[in-house]
Amino acid sequence: MYLIHVRLEGPGGAAGQPDLATIVSSYAGKADGLEHITVHQGPPGDVTLGFFLLADGLAAAEKTAAHLAGQAVSGHPELREFRILEAEAVLVPGPWWDS
Repeated sequence: MYLIHVRLEGPGGAAGQPDLATIVSSYAGKADGLEHITVHQGPPGDVTLGFFLLADGLAAAEKTAAHLAGQAVSGHPELREFRILEAEAVLVPGPWWDS
């Protein structure tokens, strides 16, 4: 399983914020391997979606997350004002990084 972060820029403020996890999930099919989406609010207008995906590799997971987010942003009326800033795997430091 891979965790891919997709960062979105949208309208500022929390009032009327759409249910991003439900909307984006609705664009996924079984073959996409989507298990779960989390939503992390940043500064006003900045939100990060955490895609938990089953995939054959990291590149495939990143491509799927970007594709699903892109479909939702371009296809769902509530996401009209959003745009994708980045879609990439989360780098987690391991014990081998310590000197």
